[in-house]
Parts: sequence; C-alpha cells; structure tokens
Amino acid sequence: MVDVVIVGGGVCGCSLLYELSRYKLSAVLVEKENDVSVGTTKANSAIVHAGYDPHPGTTMARYNVEGNALVKELCEKLDVPYKQIGSLVLAFDADQDALVRELFDRGTQNGVPGMKVLSAAEVREMEPNVSPEVTSALYAPSAGIVSPWELAIALAETAVKNGAQVELNSEVTSIQPIDGGFRVTAGGKEIDTRFVVNAAGIWSDKINDMAAPHTFTVSANKGEYFLLDKSQGTLVNHVIFQCPSKVGKGVLVSPTVHGNLIVGPNAEDAEKDDLGTTGDGLAFVRKMALRSVPDINFRDSIRNFAGLRANTEIDDFLVGETEQKGFFNIAGIKSPGLTSAPAIARDVVRMLGKAGLTLDPKETFVDERHVVRFKHLSHEERAAAIAKNPLYGQIVCRCETITEGEIVDALHRPLPPCSIDGVKRRCGSGMGRCQGGFCGPRVQQIIARELGIPQEAVMMDRAGTAVITGETKMGGRTE
Repeated sequence: MVDVVIVGGGVCGCSLLYELSRYKLSAVLVEKENDVSVGTTKANSAIVHAGYDPHPGTTMARYNVEGNALVKELCEKLDVPYKQIGSLVLAFDADQDALVRELFDRGTQNGVPGMKVLSAAEVREMEPNVSPEVTSALYAPSAGIVSPWELAIALAETAVKNGAQVELNSEVTSIQPIDGGFRVTAGGKEIDTRFVVNAAGIWSDKINDMAAPHTFTVSANKGEYFLLDKSQGTLVNHVIFQCPSKVGKGVLVSPTVHGNLIVGPNAEDAEKDDLGTTGDGLAFVRKMALRSVPDINFRDSIRNFAGLRANTEIDDFLVGETEQKGFFNIAGIKSPGLTSAPAIARDVVRMLGKAGLTLDPKETFVDERHVVRFKHLSHEERAAAIAKNPLYGQIVCRCETITEGEIVDALHRPLPPCSIDGVKRRCGSGMGRCQGGFCGPRVQQIIARELGIPQEAVMMDRAGTAVITGETKMGGRTE
C-alpha cells in the first residue's frame, strides 16, 4: 500500500507531488493523458498574480500571496523561465478609479507588497503604448510571468528524481474504500493507498463523487487567446489588466517569458471538452485589448488557443479533507490557481500530516534542476557545449534556435515526453512563427529514434493525435 495517490497532473498535482517527495513516503501521481500539464496548466494567461484581487479572508487570498513568493523561489531553483515584471490594472473612468482604490485596499489587507495607485501621467510614463483614455492604474510590482507547463514539468521531474512515481495514460475509473485507505483503479491497474488527493481540474467533481458525498459541481468556462509574434513582444513592459468584473479579471495584454505577446481571455460557458476558438470570442478579445493598448498589430498573431476554467458554485478554492476521511480535494482551482499551486501543495501536506501521514524529511532531497538552453548561452558556452556533445551544434528548430542536443536531453530526463508537443513544452521547439511546420517532422524522427518506437507511434500531443497513419507513396515498390 502506498501512502498517497494524487489524481491529476496539472500544476496543482505536480506541486503536491514535489512537496511530498521531500519526505520518506511513497507518493504516486496518476494522469489520464500521456504527459503532465496538458489541461488548464498549458492554456492560461501564464501570470503570477500579485494577490490584490481575491477578497480578504478567502483561501484564494491566503494562497495567492504566499504562492507568489514560492513560484519565484521554485523557478530559480528548478531553472524555469520566470520574470517579475509587475502589473498594471487600468481604469478608464471615475467608477473604475474607485475600483482601483478598492483593489489597493484589498491588496493591502491581503499583504501584497509595494502597491501604488498611479495617475494617468505616471501610467503613460511607465507604459507609453497604453490608451490615452486611461485615468489611473493600480501598480503591483510583485506580479510576474512564468512558463506554466515548464513549471509543472519541472516539479514532476524533480519529484520523480526524489523517488516519487508518475503513472501516465492512467485514467481513474474507480475509487473504493478499503481497510486502511482506498483502492484506486487507474489505467487498468489497482493501487491501494492510505490517502487520495483529488487535483483533477475540470473533472474534479467526477473524481470527488467516486469516493465522497457530492458537494460541488464543476462547470467549464472557456477563455480564448491570441499569441503574437516576438515582433509585438516589447509593446508593453508589464502585465496590463483592465478592471475585473463578475466574469473574471478581464482581457489582459502581457509579454511572455519567451518574448511573445499574449492577449486574452474572454469568458464563456463551455462543455468540458470544448477547446475550440470562435470568431466571436476572438473578436471580443481583440476589441477589449485594443482599448488598453491601441497599437497591437493582430496581423502578427501566430496562434490562437483556448483554455478552460474550473468554476464551481462556490467562489473560492475547495481545498481540504472531505467527509470521507483520507480523501482530500484540491478543486475549483481557477485564477489565481497557477500562482497559488505551491502554497496549496504545502498546506495540503500539512493537512495530510494532521490526518496521520508521517512526514519524516529526507536527508538527501534534491531541490535543484538545470536545463541547457542553447540560444541563451554565450559564444564560449556554446562552443564548450558543442565540444562536449556535438548534437548541440545541430539546430532543429530555426525559429527558436532549439538544438538536437536539447531535444535528446529532454527525452532522457526523469519524465520523458512521448509526443511532438511534449518536446515543445520542454524545449520550445515549434513555438515560433512557423509553429513547427519545419521542425515538427524532424522532432518526430528524433523522438522515435531515442525512445525506440516506430515513427507513426509518435503523436502530435495527446493519445489519438496521429501525425503519420501510413505510406502514401510506394517509392517504386510493388508490394
């Protein structure tokens, strides 16, 4: 019998696995997809929120501010792209000026450091490209940007290095109480465990109802985005928000850690499997974004995508032990869920300890990770890397300057990818202007070679997303 089974490989589940791997215990994360971070974690705004938005006294408020500091610390230790660039919440009239002051007061109560309410002139001095109609703004210097999927992957990889276990392609179909714990059926296997933690995102209500009384329902809310080319990446220097409303934090404009510009999202109710973008949704995002930053050139958009928020009837995170003893939920995790994930994980570990889990720290816990990013190396460092491994001298992705050495490294890390997009999430290949049009086939060949599998078995992303289904030309052969 293992000590803890975590259901769900998003940033919350991976954060918890990492925290549990600090201790002398057995922890297993089960994920229905063929990789971690492929749900909401890979499709969001990638913002490390400062913490002024949640209402004081909520679990959101408590976790947000603590998580803001922890994300920065973890990214430094685990070599994850992160930048603390600060955020601005723009006001456009007297009513919104009042809301900005309200957010300032709320953030002060929540313990957000360094905030200021700026005049219109001060805003334009910091951000010359924002609308001339801006009347004031809330400045929060502790806000940042991060690569959310790389954070989740880094946490999971480090946890595996510390002895934790990740079971992919393992959808949970049953959770049954047994003597001393639970029997979790996932991917056709049975895992007996003392504790279960449900971090299944938009499916967390379904997992909860397998083992505990029904207390919440998750409804998916879709947000659509534009990702713009690096030519637009310096248009603004901070995360630019509009004043929040009942449907969310509004359409933002922000640099990304990879040098692009991200714009979005809207907020529309959706089915749990609906990740499609729409003309109306994107038109709304475009219209609202141009109100903040009129000079955005949407002709430089290189990709549109959508992500799903896990809304419940309770306007707060649902974190803690259920009526079924030993069964815990990390549910209803919407914004600021990415920022809050490390703080939630630490709190759930404390809860598990109070519930009877022995927390005996390891003497040799590994809490550092290093990744070679060839394009960021100096000329001398590049020469040394190529001398050590000639594969670093082979550029595979020309848009992002990603080498074969980096791809091979990713395929031999503790949690190797098995798809083209899995490599993309780890290395950045396919993230440029051509979106993998040139490098995709070569990445597929490298995956097949390094993992020893047929090339047609290499998916684009999730299971079933085949790229190659068979030969189209016989090449002169007759059979």
